[in-house]
Amino acid sequence: MNKKMKRFGLDQLIEWKKSENRKPLIIRGARQVGKTWLIKEFGNTFYDQMVYINFEKNKRIRSVFSEGFEIERIIVSLQAESGIKINQENTLIVFDEIQTVPEAITSLKYFQEDAPGYHIIAAGSLLGIMLNVQASFPVGKVEFMDLYPLSFPEFLEGVGDSGFAEMLKKGDWELITVFKQKYIERLRQYYFVGGMPEAVSEFSKSGDFTAVKKIHEAILEAYQQDFSRHAPVEIVPRIRMLWNSLPAQLARENRKFIYGIIKEGARAKEYEIALSWLIDCGLLTKVVRVAKPAIPLRAYEDTGAFKLFPVDIGLLGSLCDLEAKTLLEGNKVFSEFKGALTELYVLQQLTTLGKKIHYWSGERSTAEIDFIFQHENWIIPVEVKAEENIQAKSLKVFHKKFDPKISVRLSMSDYREQDWLINVPLYAVNHLLDILSKQST
Repeated sequence: MNKKMKRFGLDQLIEWKKSENRKPLIIRGARQVGKTWLIKEFGNTFYDQMVYINFEKNKRIRSVFSEGFEIERIIVSLQAESGIKINQENTLIVFDEIQTVPEAITSLKYFQEDAPGYHIIAAGSLLGIMLNVQASFPVGKVEFMDLYPLSFPEFLEGVGDSGFAEMLKKGDWELITVFKQKYIERLRQYYFVGGMPEAVSEFSKSGDFTAVKKIHEAILEAYQQDFSRHAPVEIVPRIRMLWNSLPAQLARENRKFIYGIIKEGARAKEYEIALSWLIDCGLLTKVVRVAKPAIPLRAYEDTGAFKLFPVDIGLLGSLCDLEAKTLLEGNKVFSEFKGALTELYVLQQLTTLGKKIHYWSGERSTAEIDFIFQHENWIIPVEVKAEENIQAKSLKVFHKKFDPKISVRLSMSDYREQDWLINVPLYAVNHLLDILSKQST
């Protein structure tokens, strides 16, 4: 990963290091979102030394954990393996690909209980951690951090536009509007490149969309291989069919997931395990309908109605075989799917902000709100527009029926506040929570 990359997760790791009640930390996330790079960057920058163990590559060290959980013995073994004298105050211990050794996961409990002074970070794709049923999982003894593909501000940092990222952070809308076309240009590039670190790094170095697409294809192929290697044999065909149905699912006008699109006559029961598997390993995000926009939203979920989005917008484009030219220059034939890409972009950004996202649709009307989430004591409806279209028909219906304190429309239009509606440019969605917080003061 390019050294120019700036991951905002680094700030979370610094806070973890400073915490007096620090527990071993597990970093979760789909394969190839940059977990290892982030940990090594953190260890090399903020510690005197780092003991890095990759359990997938280092088979010798595995037996240490199968023989028991005496911390002193484990530390001695780690020192022998790494050649580093481990000091509690200034050494970061890293267990990478921890899912391959269930006992290593269990050991985190004993580190927390018997030797809480050690700084330990574990990582591994959800693919392994969530499926490792043999592990005695250390519930309550570890902390979690979720890592996602690069957000749009991180992408701006990665391609050398840190000044534009800073401008968005400050919320100087007059100045931002002056550079509107530059933001839109970068946003369209992000729609194609996405946030997978390797793809962003390649684009930053070469600007070559063809090379970026090859990276996407390699990542997608690696995911297909993971299906075969890690999923129960009997559900692998269903995982593949479900995964490959995503473009057709998202091409539908309302994006609602339909099992019949996977295969004629397909039923939910046949694909429940396959769906859970893809969600648990971080490759899919499930956005469930709520019947009523009230707190807590989860109490009003209609679990039979949902939308599915893949982990990254760039990967979706490659899954659909979209060409860069289509995204960058626009194409009338492409207009409907552009809505799906824009929704995925918004979801990807809101997810990095730590929000649990739902959607709402009326029982007896065509009105539908693309996304809805809780913020402080408010329910925030969000309507997503791919271009500068400022019609917000569904949002008007929702506002009239439920009278939310704030309604949000995301579009390519400039920032403006109306009596009941805030229009936020799509390229500023990552700062939506800051905008909403200012409304409450």
